[in-house]
Amino acid sequence: MYRLRFHGRGGQGARVASKVLGTAAFLDGYYAQDFPLYGAERRGAPVAASTRISEDPIMERGVISAPDIVIVMDETLLQDPLTMPVSGIKQGGIVLINTAHSPEEAKVEYKITAQVLTLDITKIGLDMLGTPILSTLAGGVAARIVGLSEDSLRDAVKKILSEIITDKRLLDKNVAAALYCFNAITPAKIELKTTDTIKKKSTVISVPFEPATVSSPAINATGNTPLRMTGNWRVFRPDWNYDSCTRCMICVARCPDGCILVNEDGYPYTDYDNCKGCLICVEECPTNSLGKVREVHTKKVIGK
Repeated sequence: MYRLRFHGRGGQGARVASKVLGTAAFLDGYYAQDFPLYGAERRGAPVAASTRISEDPIMERGVISAPDIVIVMDETLLQDPLTMPVSGIKQGGIVLINTAHSPEEAKVEYKITAQVLTLDITKIGLDMLGTPILSTLAGGVAARIVGLSEDSLRDAVKKILSEIITDKRLLDKNVAAALYCFNAITPAKIELKTTDTIKKKSTVISVPFEPATVSSPAINATGNTPLRMTGNWRVFRPDWNYDSCTRCMICVARCPDGCILVNEDGYPYTDYDNCKGCLICVEECPTNSLGKVREVHTKKVIGK
């Protein structure tokens, strides 16, 4: 059995990617299971989704703690001590990272002991779809790694996306992008095992009653929001041109997260530690003093 985990950020399409993979596996004649894992929905926040694929009926349920394959759709998650996307990966497993790094560079930079494959899926998405939504692209990469067929991937993308979008041109573009990613990598060797599920006798477990203070979630510690920088959530960052800036402050008023501040000279600037790259400021600027620049790798950018 293959056990896969997709790690991305809200809005990138990790849930849809796992669904595309599971559907493609089913169309290829396998048993498949796919499911997401996330808390309160929030664009940019870490999201995980899992897929199991087997030649035999799948009796396992729940979170995959020891995956054979991990698809990292946003490389900044590899630096997040709470997300830890490659945790538990099996010896000889495969990690596919959406990055401009080479496999060797990524393996060293992120200290990964498993086999590493890399592909700049974000660039492919921007070039072919015009958007950094990566669902079908990540599904295409995963389908290639586990050895599924092109035809099944094509049919799976059409089936899943036709439930979400009605634009046939966009649907066709997604099919083309998924197949492009499918053929863009040469996967490492990994064997499909169907006898590695541990079968245990059913055990009756007694769950004692606990008072609400124990059994219900409770937040007793001081808030840690100021410590959780969200600047690594973005694909693009706003870029300032102060020659045309009139200091009208519309960008300050429109920023939904309060990440545009004003310096001592009265000019607005971006708090890049917390800017999530929504680019509302770019859209709202009446003088076009704000542009956008893609951030390939996470780095701290100091505002003016």
